[in-house]
Amino acid sequence: MRTFGEILAIAAERKGGAAAVLAGASAPLAPEALAAIPDDRWLAVMARGIFQAGISWKVVEAKWPGIEAAFEGFVPGRVAMIEGDRLEALLGDTRVIRSGAKIVAIRDNAVFVQEVARESGGFGRRIADWPAEDFAGLLGWLGRNGSRLGGSTGAYMLRHMGKESFTLGPDVVARLVEEGVISGPPGSARAMAAVQAAFNQWRAQSGQPLNVISRVLAQSIGAVGSGAGP
Repeated sequence: MRTFGEILAIAAERKGGAAAVLAGASAPLAPEALAAIPDDRWLAVMARGIFQAGISWKVVEAKWPGIEAAFEGFVPGRVAMIEGDRLEALLGDTRVIRSGAKIVAIRDNAVFVQEVARESGGFGRRIADWPAEDFAGLLGWLGRNGSRLGGSTGAYMLRHMGKESFTLGPDVVARLVEEGVISGPPGSARAMAAVQAAFNQWRAQSGQPLNVISRVLAQSIGAVGSGAGP
């Protein structure tokens, strides 16, 4: 497995220098800032990811103000009570994406957010306290305990909210395969543990957060000259 510096050098050669590779990397929030994010915003971003799954994000973006209003600002206590007539009303509400399975998943996540908030003093507090060295464990926890938060949905939710994170898009996976970390998309706990171990090693070598490492890996594989990346 190459060192972080070696992979950065590959990315820099492909993209026109290290500064160009690093320029688009998102910076994670400090733990206390992450912990201070209200529970309704966590639920809202979960809902956005669930609604976007399988459809254009532009559709969700255009409808979002109406979705926020229909779900009463995503206050978890209110959303957790969506059933019966309220559920039927949402299924007929043109402001939202009328998928019963997705609406029920959002309701179930409201219950999840409430339970975690009671245990931890806020959902953001639990996320903030989760060590970056076990980010794969955090993804697994979301997938097991949340509804429709597995796969990329949970990872992108955490990235959007400011948690130090990696994402496993095709280019990142391709670099991990190239380095012998995994043999393909990581679909098992063992593969995710190998991914986390590799990120931890590169993190220790570089002093960079997972966000930056994730971007560098993607930029080392993607099309020459492209500025895209996690």
